[in-house]
Amino acid sequence: MKILVAISQTPETTARIAFKNEGTIFDTNGVNFIMNPYDEWYALVRALELKEQKGGSVTVIHCGPPANEVIIRKALAIGADDAVRINMEPLSAHSIAIQIAAYAKDQSFDVIFAGKETIDYNESLVGGMVAELLDLPFISHVSKLVYNDAVASVTRDIEGGEEEIEVTGPYVVSAAKGLAEQRIPNMRGIMSAKTKPLQVITPVPEESTADYIHFQVPAAKTSVKMVDPNNMDELVRLLHEEAKVI
Repeated sequence: MKILVAISQTPETTARIAFKNEGTIFDTNGVNFIMNPYDEWYALVRALELKEQKGGSVTVIHCGPPANEVIIRKALAIGADDAVRINMEPLSAHSIAIQIAAYAKDQSFDVIFAGKETIDYNESLVGGMVAELLDLPFISHVSKLVYNDAVASVTRDIEGGEEEIEVTGPYVVSAAKGLAEQRIPNMRGIMSAKTKPLQVITPVPEESTADYIHFQVPAAKTSVKMVDPNNMDELVRLLHEEAKVI
């Protein structure tokens, strides 16, 4: 089984979020970056489990500059066999999808994994776009994936419940919580990651139709107001005059 896993770099969850140049650029000063958790904990680990069960290889792919190679090496330390870095500064989810699809087009991957979303943009776009560009089935928010011979039984989260689907490869999935359990790289994996292949390729010419033009930080949350449970008139007044929900 030949598997491709798309990984991305995101600010850690406790990072201070700010923008500069009149809200057009993310301010990276003092920000620590990590591999996107949905890519690492669920997509990558489930791909490695499938390789261990069925044989084959796992390749990770990342769109980004040389500074991002630390997260690629972590993916190799966790167990990926090799890696590809597309040497670019991503402009949008569409731009990333174009590059991943261009690489995967002639590689005959059986499954392409992505996290269900990144924890910075929360867009849930790349997996579906890659599937569309490659004309492959796409299953989003996957929380369980098991094989019965050549058929994969997939469970995905939907509003109010779960949906079960059967699919044969090749296909694209986005990984959600529950698909796998996080793996911590051990010393052997960390040492072997230094010698595993990491191919750097030039991005293909693209006509991406999306770009980020402005960012803004959400308004600060207001303080909590405590209301005496016996004072229903005050509660109604606050809901009407301040919260404006009634």
